[in-house]
Amino acid sequence: MSPSTGVRETQRRRTRRALLDAALSLLEERSLGSLGLREVTRAAGVAPTAFYRHFRDMDELGTTLVEEALASLHTTVRDVLAATGDSERRGEAAVRLVAELVRTRPAHVRFLVRERHGGVAAVREAIADQLDVFAEETGAALAADPASAGWAGQDVTMLSRLLVDHMFMTASAFLAASLRGEDWTAATRTALGQLRLIHLGRVHWPG
Repeated sequence: MSPSTGVRETQRRRTRRALLDAALSLLEERSLGSLGLREVTRAAGVAPTAFYRHFRDMDELGTTLVEEALASLHTTVRDVLAATGDSERRGEAAVRLVAELVRTRPAHVRFLVRERHGGVAAVREAIADQLDVFAEETGAALAADPASAGWAGQDVTMLSRLLVDHMFMTASAFLAASLRGEDWTAATRTALGQLRLIHLGRVHWPG
């Protein structure tokens, strides 16, 4: 790569990052469907034509934000699921993972919570696709667990989706606590209590 090519690539990455960051900032109080391309480029300090060198449209920018927020978590989630120990320890590890996501990427979490049932179909589908992958990974781990011996596949799927929905709900609870200026003690206690309740139901499920 020539020096000039390297400079152009660095600038390209900076511009792309600036567009994503500008969109996240503007989305703090708004939905993606209400946000215009020119608003994003103005906030990013670039010309509107520069947008199309990075994204086809606002939908693609939104799906990129979904990927940024969730795609990198799959390896970590698999590690949590594969960890030895009882269900309570795995639950604590999962809640810590969600807390870390909210702590390090609050703008992304706010975006996901708002857009999961929002008006932009491509973004709704991208979020649903990512959650489906998490549910499949969770389901595979549950199916291999002796506690699920004899369970029907549909029951394992039901449980895995319940756990994924719980983690999404927990992220929303942490975010809401932060916005109210509260610490996360109560939200953490609730999340862990709900996981214990889910586990008790699992233990006594007829299979």
